[in-house]
Amino acid sequence: MIASTKIAGAVLDRNVYVDGEYLKNNPSWHVDESAFKVGEIVRMIERNRLQPKTICDVGCGAGEVLRLLQDRLNQDCVFCGYDISPQALEMCRGRSNERLRFKLGDVSKSEGTFFDLMLVLDVVEHVDDYFGFLNAIRPKSELKIFHIPLDLSVQTVLRKRGLLKRRELHRHLHYFTKQTAIETLKDCGYTLLDCVFTSHSLVCGTELGQRIARLPRTICFAIHQELTARILGGYSLLVLAR
Repeated sequence: MIASTKIAGAVLDRNVYVDGEYLKNNPSWHVDESAFKVGEIVRMIERNRLQPKTICDVGCGAGEVLRLLQDRLNQDCVFCGYDISPQALEMCRGRSNERLRFKLGDVSKSEGTFFDLMLVLDVVEHVDDYFGFLNAIRPKSELKIFHIPLDLSVQTVLRKRGLLKRRELHRHLHYFTKQTAIETLKDCGYTLLDCVFTSHSLVCGTELGQRIARLPRTICFAIHQELTARILGGYSLLVLAR
């Protein structure tokens, strides 16, 4: 996940995940969101009757998703987390065990790696060349589960800093709707097998704006899911693809 940030027309060739800036702005590395993500992943696995024996988490961060997932799946499943950040790998250290390993590196450039299932959770929006990244990881697993935030909505476009905050704090370089996310995966040769909205902002959101929007989002989502995500935002897309 390499970010090249443009300021005043110049490009700063910096890797904020390696130099410590991302950890400074996100000291928990989103550990508090892990239980929510694992719940959605397990539902996707069970609904599609998947029985993976090897699972890789691309951009695993602090490793909490894999730690929690290990407790929910079969005892014969082996897990591996990859991240390019040395700070993230240091946070993973206490979570490793016999069936759970973490590696410092970019799995898209790793030779001879193949998994039954690859998790790509909130990663695509961080990668400068996300088409190249998606093409590179496609042959490295039989199945993938993507979690892609749908940052692009009517309310984020109308608010002056609706998208800038995501860029400055969380280093989101690209912004998706459901349709653009799906078409991007198709353009890279993926076959979509299942697709659902997830409501991170409703479950985990603690900011004032998220709390205020919780009720209207809940009511509107019960009436029309896609329209709510497109207008009010606050949702992500969970995709199972081959």
